[in-house]
Amino acid sequence: MKTRADAIALDGDDPLARLRDRFTLTPDVIYLDGNSLGVPPAAAAARAQAVIAQEWTEGLIRSWNAAGWFALPRRLGDKLAPLVGAAKDEIVVTDTISVNLFKLLSAALKMAHDRDPSRRVIVSERANFPTDLYIAQGLIEQLDRGYSLRLVDDPADLPDAIDEDTAVAMITHVNYRTGYMHDMAALTQIIQRAGALALWDLAHSAGAVPVDLNGVHADFAVGCTYKYLNGGPGSPAFAWVAKRHQDALAQPLSGWWGHAAPFEMNPVYAPGQGIGRFLCGTQPIVSMSLVEAGLDVFLETDMQTIRRKSLALTDAFIALVEARCGGHPLTLVTPRAHTQRGSHVSIEHPHGYEVMQALIARGVIGDYREPRVLRFGFTPLYTRFVDVWDAVETLRDVLDTEAWRAPEFAARHSVT
Repeated sequence: MKTRADAIALDGDDPLARLRDRFTLTPDVIYLDGNSLGVPPAAAAARAQAVIAQEWTEGLIRSWNAAGWFALPRRLGDKLAPLVGAAKDEIVVTDTISVNLFKLLSAALKMAHDRDPSRRVIVSERANFPTDLYIAQGLIEQLDRGYSLRLVDDPADLPDAIDEDTAVAMITHVNYRTGYMHDMAALTQIIQRAGALALWDLAHSAGAVPVDLNGVHADFAVGCTYKYLNGGPGSPAFAWVAKRHQDALAQPLSGWWGHAAPFEMNPVYAPGQGIGRFLCGTQPIVSMSLVEAGLDVFLETDMQTIRRKSLALTDAFIALVEARCGGHPLTLVTPRAHTQRGSHVSIEHPHGYEVMQALIARGVIGDYREPRVLRFGFTPLYTRFVDVWDAVETLRDVLDTEAWRAPEFAARHSVT
């Protein structure tokens, strides 16, 4: 792709181009932050209106049955399952990643302890998304049984860090900051050969790269729906538990929705069978209902087609930045190898925050991550090749003119 006309031609041959109309996009904005918050599906507003004006206003409490509210966490889980290589009745859409991680990590540690009480180490990466590490740290403090968190600085060192002391390896498939993607099959095999359990975070994977949880024989996974799945701001996350583990796990947040018979109102907790036991409290139905609008778009394509376009978009972006912005202090953080790259590209600049604010002011929306990283997400369902071209041209101009030096771009916002 050497000219804007080349980009337009690629868009003309794109098998996913027709799906762009399934989303509500703001004119004159190039949105490259779907890895943080996806855009609204075109069907979302009507779905929200139906939930509020019909199911809630008219149906009232009857809608728990008549509109299928009670079954929604499982029904959405079944719809999401093919995107991550899961089977029916293996996923529930519920809670947040942090809450689901607490549930699954706690349950996994108990399972590991029952197998071998000497295993008291959780292995993860120092560069993991902080909430994952915070949840592990808090759980260790609560358990107070000599557990520890072993953090690795280089992904290549993970195999050596997973040993006979390891209870659980808690790994994020695609790193939020760098876009580095692990070989899930190979690493899961290493974890399990060491006698440990594999817990995967799919926050930057689900809907962006092919995932095959059952194919790699993983144990547990969590993920969110508001990034590439376009479920809406703060939309519920998901929890996956392989069927072979479901009825053997003790879920620590034993709320009434996970009870075997919640409406018997029995004062003694009895966990439900299967994936339903990983529910906890009453679900946020309005927000949860919007998740389906995003998932429905995926029914019109497949993850292999999405992946091909993702790699083409990120390849083009990297090549154009290096060709057209090469005179500036930009350092590629994201791996070049396709097997190690997710669907976002991270580039370091000494004044990354200011540069990103200048880009946003010109209608190119990415985001910033410490330290000094400009992060650009490419969502194949609606990102075009011409967006890539125009975004790089805007970046070049911001850098060439030093527009980023304007004082207003140095003001730090609460969310970056």
